[in-house]
Amino acid sequence: MAVFESLYFYASYIVPFIFVLSIVVFFHELGHFMVGRWCGVKVDVFSLGFGPEVFSFHDSKGTKWRLAALPLGGFVKFHGDSNAASMSDAEMQATMPPEERAVSFFAQKVWKRAAVVAAGPIANFLLAIVIFTLVYFSFGREVLAPRVNEVKAGEAAAAAGFETGDLIVSIDGDEIGSWSEMQRVVQKSAGVPLTFVIRRGVKELTLTAVPAQRDLNTPFGKQRMGMLGLTAAADPADWRIEHYSLPQAARIAVGETWFIVERTISYVGGVFTGRETADQISGPIRIAEISGQVAKVGIVALFNLAAVLSVSVGLINLFPIPLLDGGHLLYYLVESLRGRPMSERAQELGFRVGIALVGALMLFATFNDLLHLTRG
Repeated sequence: MAVFESLYFYASYIVPFIFVLSIVVFFHELGHFMVGRWCGVKVDVFSLGFGPEVFSFHDSKGTKWRLAALPLGGFVKFHGDSNAASMSDAEMQATMPPEERAVSFFAQKVWKRAAVVAAGPIANFLLAIVIFTLVYFSFGREVLAPRVNEVKAGEAAAAAGFETGDLIVSIDGDEIGSWSEMQRVVQKSAGVPLTFVIRRGVKELTLTAVPAQRDLNTPFGKQRMGMLGLTAAADPADWRIEHYSLPQAARIAVGETWFIVERTISYVGGVFTGRETADQISGPIRIAEISGQVAKVGIVALFNLAAVLSVSVGLINLFPIPLLDGGHLLYYLVESLRGRPMSERAQELGFRVGIALVGALMLFATFNDLLHLTRG
């Protein structure tokens, strides 16, 4: 019985987790790889995963492609780097033959190095847009009309004068075509007065409501958001499937990707200002749990999760923290302003600080994951 339980756990949670994370990491590193090649930099190693090597081969340009045992990340090692974090060694640089120096990462102009570094996060954003586009184009999107089924007593909507059967037409002048569109506006507007145009029978009325801030338990953890106290209509006639052309699907995909970026930035800013709690930060354990839950819904939902995670990974990597891509870009900005690179000592100190910050964040996220499991 224990063996079957272990197999079920692996198949239900670990496999979807590895699938989602591998897609996101592969395309992130592929962005670095491709732009590096375009900029004339030799790539020594492309690794999916860390730790002991499981499988590897060399391509025609000498790059070693490897699959490692620990599928929790990956890296691209460019020629001239002393490690996977693109740190360089002054002694090695001084003794490197000119022909090798020419194809080394450290010897490239600052704009080329910046382009190579930025390509990873950009690849993550593009991956999300492509996934969302293909899903919307291939399967369409299920849409629920923004019609009110119930107004909860004592909540913001009741105070504003909403009634059962009201159809929300617009918010602050922007047309609302679905219940989810209405929710997104309301959820990010806690404490902010919103002007609603609603259709009640044959009349159009204008109502003003101020969403109250609430902590809501969702399959993805506790979320702090604005709430009106409305429930959606239960009539099957209010559901429809919208199908899109490829350009329409791409436009919606860009909007969906931007929404995730905007929501993430808003959340991070809220943590620092005290508007949000840090208990929503999740690590690999929670992501594995979510992957397993989403995989039970279907492969389309799993790809959607990969798109969401890809945006998050791309955005986090742009934070100006040494060790992350954003930290490298910060160094290159300083170099372009000063006309020369920062000293090796300053860079090394920065990377140590970066390792400490990233390590502390991972420990905190894992603590949140374990806390969630014990409470669940």
